Amino acid sequence: MPFAWSSLVVTIVAVLLGFALGWWPLATWAERSMKGERMPRRTVRLAAAITTAAVFGVLALRFGLSWTLPALLAFAACATVLSIVDLAEKRLPNAVIFPALGAVAVLLVPATWATGAWMPLVWALAGSAAMFAVYFVLALISPASMGMGDVKLALVIGLLLGWFGLSAWLVGLLAAFVVGGVIALVALALKRVTLRGSIPFGPSMLAGALIAVVLVGSVA
Repeated sequence: MPFAWSSLVVTIVAVLLGFALGWWPLATWAERSMKGERMPRRTVRLAAAITTAAVFGVLALRFGLSWTLPALLAFAACATVLSIVDLAEKRLPNAVIFPALGAVAVLLVPATWATGAWMPLVWALAGSAAMFAVYFVLALISPASMGMGDVKLALVIGLLLGWFGLSAWLVGLLAAFVVGGVIALVALALKRVTLRGSIPFGPSMLAGALIAVVLVGSVA
């Protein structure tokens, strides 16, 4: 019972923290990252706050107060900003991607230390390079549907999923395309996009990564 209560407390704190971060600093970061006409501030704040709170809550419930959690929360926070900007402008800014890469890389070090083995960090680096290579090839094959922002985002996603192992890496890669396909079908059905139109793929990549982490990820 004490464990259940502590897990509940951690989850509630994570939800409140996610809402607060989403409402102000993350929403502001997203607004400042937009180059075109900005979305209504209240819309951005609500979207950022609700999304971050929900994802923080799921991750806290799944991983508890573990060494892995800070890296996951940092990834989720940056994912919120990237998703908002990509949906608004079909663009993934370097000013968000590379800080996300650095934050996740640094926070995975104590998580690796907690496991007592350093191979997860090696796999993280390998996963980052491999995911980048996959998306780079896809961008070369179909530049109209895969941008360089997606390719650079793959560095971050591959780093995180690689740390959790090959299964998480593969699930994350596959889940991104499944989520993207579902979104495309729904958008077509609702006539929000035509067959020749394009849908930002960054949010699908990020959603796929989070699905893989929750389903396959292990607690450190």
